[in-house]
Amino acid sequence: MAKAGDSPDHENATQEVVAVDADDHRQEIVNRLAAHTGEGIRHRAFTALLFDEDGRILLAQRSPDKRLWDDHWDGTVASHPREDESQIEAARQRLDEELGVTPDQYDTLTLTDRFEYRRRYYDEGIEHEVCAVLQATLEDTHLDPDPDEVAGVLWAPYERLTHNRRWYRQLRLCPWFEIAIRRDMR
Repeated sequence: MAKAGDSPDHENATQEVVAVDADDHRQEIVNRLAAHTGEGIRHRAFTALLFDEDGRILLAQRSPDKRLWDDHWDGTVASHPREDESQIEAARQRLDEELGVTPDQYDTLTLTDRFEYRRRYYDEGIEHEVCAVLQATLEDTHLDPDPDEVAGVLWAPYERLTHNRRWYRQLRLCPWFEIAIRRDMR
């Protein structure tokens, strides 16, 4: 049975992602909705994690209107680069679009990790991504979240989040973010 989010009219049906092999080498360009339905298609993604000068990480709660992992807590931003942009370029754009954070507010975004994962979201879709982890320190913590993208924000002490999850068990975390913090790249 098709879900409303699987409609050819869904905004994801008008977008493309970069299909990749396990080593993140480009294979082809595929439809974003197709990449996230059925058995999925492995594609390129990123998660950008911003920290403040006190070592807290900025978490963003995904909008309830998101097709997959709606209302889940994520790292600062996550998305997919277009064919003609790097993960760093895409992260800069998404930081601005989702949180109103511009490059002059943080130091250099640095690639710190990359991993592949595959997770189903109920019967509504699938993620099969090679996810790059990008990090930076946010020097100016002024935010202007877009309510169409972000339902809430939370500054969490990174050490507490990664080493004592009991403090945050009420938060439903996105799978790519859980993997990134378990790998403890900080």
